[in-house]
Amino acid sequence: MNNIIFANKEFFWLFLLFIPLIGWYIWRFRKSVASMDISTMEPFAKTNRPVRYWLRHLLFVFRLLCLAAVIFVLARPQTFDRWEDRKIEGVDIVLALDISGSMLAEDFKPNRIDAAKEIGIEFISSRPDDRIGLVVFAGEAFTQCPLTIDHAVLINLFSDIKSGMIEDGTAIGMGLATAVNRLKNSKAISKVIILLTDGVNNMGAVSPIAASEFAEMYGIRVYTVGIGKNGTAPYPFRTNFGVQYQNVEVKIDEDVLTQIAERTGGKYFRATDNKELRKIYNEIDALEKTQLEVRSYSKPREEFQFIMLIALGLLFLEQLLRLTVLRNTF
Repeated sequence: MNNIIFANKEFFWLFLLFIPLIGWYIWRFRKSVASMDISTMEPFAKTNRPVRYWLRHLLFVFRLLCLAAVIFVLARPQTFDRWEDRKIEGVDIVLALDISGSMLAEDFKPNRIDAAKEIGIEFISSRPDDRIGLVVFAGEAFTQCPLTIDHAVLINLFSDIKSGMIEDGTAIGMGLATAVNRLKNSKAISKVIILLTDGVNNMGAVSPIAASEFAEMYGIRVYTVGIGKNGTAPYPFRTNFGVQYQNVEVKIDEDVLTQIAERTGGKYFRATDNKELRKIYNEIDALEKTQLEVRSYSKPREEFQFIMLIALGLLFLEQLLRLTVLRNTF
């Protein structure tokens, strides 16, 4: 009981009802005893009363115990909340993902965008103590998921990403600026953006360099990842004869991505296949480890289920005895 609290202690006042209930039972018992006028009770003085005479009181006891169990359920017993100290590695991270049409190129398996999603989800799952958000961009940018510790929701939203959700193009500056906007008010010691793109900035009102200046101003580190093979990559085109493939030149503005990373204290990476992209995420994961000592609070857990089962069991047992062994008793 040291670890149990009751959310609704006022229901314990219902135990006062036991006083009139017990008084009523005694009064009713005395009134129900048959009487007969005889000259003396001496012939019956040594008569042993049968066991069923005493068992008849069990029905009332079971009813009281059942009522007591119900009162405990109404009082809502809960596991006692405890503070516990533990160390976690917490960082606020925003993933900024290019979802332009060129991300459908199949130099990655099955293609760039699906590979980025799969490996990105692995990265999210490996950092359960971090707040992570998601920004997507093509010709424009928007926040798919704000910073959250609820990674199940984040992963579901990540899985829903597909090319064509927004106007096509490559607005790297807008994607980075949107990610900065999600982190600028963060109180975390370490604030990080991981930006993945396979192209050259060709749209948007904010240039990538200007966006990197905003990131630097707010102390946000940006890791940039250029995704795509060197040379050409197979790209699917829909035609009247079905899907046809054509090798398309891979153009990544590595100079700009490098400048963004260096200005903000991050690092530029180039991924040419799934394995390389996974290695990059693992390296970023190793670089961004900030150990913080925090106090975590455990939520109260409702513990009424077992007591409810006891109440139902007592009620069932009382009814069973009333209809069988103790059927004819008081």
